[in-house]
Amino acid sequence: MTSRDLALVLGTRPEIVKLAAVTRLLGPRARLVWTGQHWDPALTTAFFTGYGLPAPHHRLDGVGGEPRGRQIGRMIDELSRHFAAHPPAAAIVQGDTNTAAAGALAAHCAGIPVVHVEAGLRSFDRDMPEEANRRVIAPLADLHCAPTRTAAAHLLREGIDPRQILVTGNTVVEATLATLPDARTARAVLARYGVTPENYLLATVHRPENTDDPDRLARLLGRLDALDLPVLLPLHPRTRAAAAGLFTPGGGLRPIEPLDHAAFLALARHCRLLVSDSGGVQEECTVLKRPLVVVRNSTERPEAVRAGFARLARPGPELDAALSELLADRGAAARLAELPSPYGDGRASETIVAAVQARYPRRAPRPRSAATGAGTAAVG
Repeated sequence: MTSRDLALVLGTRPEIVKLAAVTRLLGPRARLVWTGQHWDPALTTAFFTGYGLPAPHHRLDGVGGEPRGRQIGRMIDELSRHFAAHPPAAAIVQGDTNTAAAGALAAHCAGIPVVHVEAGLRSFDRDMPEEANRRVIAPLADLHCAPTRTAAAHLLREGIDPRQILVTGNTVVEATLATLPDARTARAVLARYGVTPENYLLATVHRPENTDDPDRLARLLGRLDALDLPVLLPLHPRTRAAAAGLFTPGGGLRPIEPLDHAAFLALARHCRLLVSDSGGVQEECTVLKRPLVVVRNSTERPEAVRAGFARLARPGPELDAALSELLADRGAAARLAELPSPYGDGRASETIVAAVQARYPRRAPRPRSAATGAGTAAVG
């Protein structure tokens, strides 16, 4: 454990995907601390294996499935105990999950520097739990790895020292490029689900704003079921529980088991249209060059919308219009193929690791006053 002096605190499938390359590049310095926020093996174990990562070096127990407040509180308590026993040189958290918020709070209270990967995203929607988590982490972080200049600008407006902000790109770009299956494997995945390129939709639904409102969820699933093309819907555990009785046997909407990342990317790369409330899919679509309908009230990733890859729509008339227009636009994929991803060139992990190694070389943790603000200016 002593050589693993950089703690990567993660607990969900997207965190595994987005921190995989960072973990590999850190090598023996990386200590994986798993909170278990996602407890379904289909959402976790397969992803560690698929990305060639070791089993977590430390695990929390009994966190998955707890109500949000209790979950965060329990994480903070157990992470605080772990950091007291094995203090790292820095703690790395990613995104806007309960795990990221708890990891940042526990590390900060222990005097351990916090590195926030994917910092600065803002939806300005206080009803989103993720927005609260982002705003909790920001004042605690010592190094903010912002994926875009838009995200960096949010942090600057909130008074974050520009010397603590580094624009890196988003690690999802290299994760997507590295995991996307070759043509032969992709054909096998499509055949497994009985679909052909450009003749189906791929949807994901898991956000509380959709799953916790029965009427909204029924409208959303009913609209997808009424489409002329088949719609594949990998079921998140929350969605499976909320959607019981809403699926019509023989309808166009086809619920399927959760997918590993490679299979999901194969289906996403060849679908006619993506429909999702996921944050990661808003980024992945810009690498896969597929149009996306974001079924949300707001988004913290406006770059995908501004670049023309995504369209924001609530269930109801907005969703109806977006589906009709995008399905009728057969030239969308060709246009998107010519557009660069707004999330970088696929070297974000290298940039992040270089900055972390420079700021926190292998030695005993420094006092917070010495760690905060160290390094070169990164935002102009």
